[in-house]
This record gives sequence, C-alpha cells and structure tokens, in this order.
Amino acid sequence: MKKIFAASALAIATLSVSPIFAAPAAAQAKAVAVADVRVAAARSNAFSVASQQIETTHKATIDQQQSRGQTLQAEINVLIAKYNEEARKSPQNQTALQAAATAVQDKRQAAQTELGQIGAPVDLAIAYVEDQISIRMNEAIKAAMTAKKVDLLLQPDAVLARENNVDITDAVVAELNRLLPNVSITPPAGYQPGQLVQQRNQQLMDQARGNQQPAAAPAAPTR
Repeated sequence: MKKIFAASALAIATLSVSPIFAAPAAAQAKAVAVADVRVAAARSNAFSVASQQIETTHKATIDQQQSRGQTLQAEINVLIAKYNEEARKSPQNQTALQAAATAVQDKRQAAQTELGQIGAPVDLAIAYVEDQISIRMNEAIKAAMTAKKVDLLLQPDAVLARENNVDITDAVVAELNRLLPNVSITPPAGYQPGQLVQQRNQQLMDQARGNQQPAAAPAAPTR
C-alpha cells in the first residue's frame, strides 16, 4: 500500500498552483528560492494521516486487490512462458508466436482493468485527499515566501544550480500543516477526481472577471 501512495505523490498541486508573479518579476526579484510542491504535499501531516486512515478503512479492498494481483500475475507468467516456448522453437511458427504474444497482452490489459475496478474506492479516496491539499497549496506557498522573505519561487527542475539554503520546501510543509491540519478521506456523493481544484480555479477566474468589470456609468442628472 505504501507504493500506492508513493506513486500517487503527488500529481498534487499541479493544477492549483498558479504563477504568482508576472514574467518581468524574474529580472527584478531580490530573493529567489526553490520549493518542490509535490514533495511538500506528500510530507504534509494531512496527507500522512489520511494515508494511514485509508489503509485502515479500506484494508479489505487493499488486501483483495493485492491477493488478486498476485493470482493474475501468476496467470500472466504462464502465458509468458508459453510465448517464450514458442519463441525458442526453430523454425518458429509465426502464427502461434503472434497468438501467444496477443494472449499475454490481452491478459495484462484485462488484469489492469480488473484491479482498477477493485481498487476504485481507494483511488477515489486518495484523489479526494490530494484535491483538498491541492486547493490550499497556493496559500501555503505564499505564506512560506512571506516568512522567508522570498519574492520569486521556482520549482527545482527549473534551476540549473543552487545552494541548499535556497530550498524552502520545509517551510511550505510547515505552512501547509498550519493551514490544513487534516483532511477527510470520504468523498461526497458524486465526487470526481480534480473536482475541488476545478471549482477553486473557476472561483478565481470569476473573481478576476469581477475585478475587471468597468465601474457603472453615473446616472444621468435629473432636471
């Protein structure tokens, strides 16, 4: 189960973290730092506690998925062995070889579909946790930048070289823990992954449009 959470870790924040500065700010920035928001989200208390809660709440589903996965992998291994046996024949029967390869591919796809269906409740719970953390990430980033007196923040993969002391990922984690101590692992009815981020982004867009609305024209003077 730990691998599930590590692998998920996290596409978090990729949608909700929007650029805080306009492009010209890069040339004017006095204090520059880096932070890995995905690592920060994965290290947060909210994600750590939620991961443990999901493992406990969905233990039966997780165990079923792992057990079925082992069975399916054994069945796939049998088909792979048959393919290898055909491949070693001389001369090769191309029709039989192709059929064996197709059988392996079809079995793998069917196994992925079946395991995905079994684990759907777990995946949905993880997505909901990530979504809740993601919509607070910008606040955590801005608070960490203020605390560290940083006016330009970059992702580590956008930097060619740096000193260790410019990394404020831990500060982002601290702010995230303050803003969002815990999250729910139970999605509401009808929830879809990414829904909270989409709603938040829509709210921000609506607010931006509202701020750009021209002031109402003054009423014509009465005579």
